[in-house]
Amino acid sequence: MITIDNIKLKMIEYCDKFEQLSRACEPSDQYGVELEVLLNDFSHFVTKEANKEAWEELDAQEELNDLSCTIERIRATSAACVAMMEKHRAIRLRSGNAEIADYFRNIEACIETEFGSFSVAPESKVLLIGSGAFPMTPLLIARRTGAEVVGIDIDEDAVALGREVVAKLGEGLNIRLEHASAEHFAYTGEATHIIFSSTVGLKYELLDQLHALTVPHVVVAMRYGNGLKSLFNYPMREIDGAKWRLTERILRADQVFDVALYTKTAGEEG
Repeated sequence: MITIDNIKLKMIEYCDKFEQLSRACEPSDQYGVELEVLLNDFSHFVTKEANKEAWEELDAQEELNDLSCTIERIRATSAACVAMMEKHRAIRLRSGNAEIADYFRNIEACIETEFGSFSVAPESKVLLIGSGAFPMTPLLIARRTGAEVVGIDIDEDAVALGREVVAKLGEGLNIRLEHASAEHFAYTGEATHIIFSSTVGLKYELLDQLHALTVPHVVVAMRYGNGLKSLFNYPMREIDGAKWRLTERILRADQVFDVALYTKTAGEEG
């Protein structure tokens, strides 16, 4: 049985480990192994039912407020470690080592049902905000649907590595990666489908800005995590109902993030 004391200790332990690894200056093969083990373990931790029950008990006893700083630190440092692991995996791909860790298998499983009832077609234009150094989402969507997929990231090194990955694994696919921010990117105004990475921190602020920049019938897939999953994702927030409406939620208990689908409120398109 997982007690609330157990889960608090585990949170502090994860926080310390993520902070230690996120400060590494010279990543090595051993560093990559440690990252992989930690992120795989953390993926299982946030999806384990017994841990969810302990988290809910913490919430019921109003102890989460006392842990707010720890929660924010875990969220920020785990996101940094994900970015580092993606870079490490991209670099390993150069030497022909492309094994898939449990964390990446979980993410790939999540992508399968990303848009719910709003399917992506060959003529769709998909924008991924926060594509990272190992852009699995563009690769999978472009391969499965034939759609044009553009990924953007504010990390220039991640974009450069991501282009190498696409060149190696996505030959012939209609994928483009750019160093850009969505609010200043022309393709934002063409996209029929937009995906926010779960590790993008200010996604709801950006969603608000994108209302005026996007086509009337755009579908936005917001990756998020509530409850225990909020340790590994940014949680769902209230939206401006005059601009956007929550159309569908895709909840997956055994996967590291859930998805909220938003469309423009009738009469307020663009």
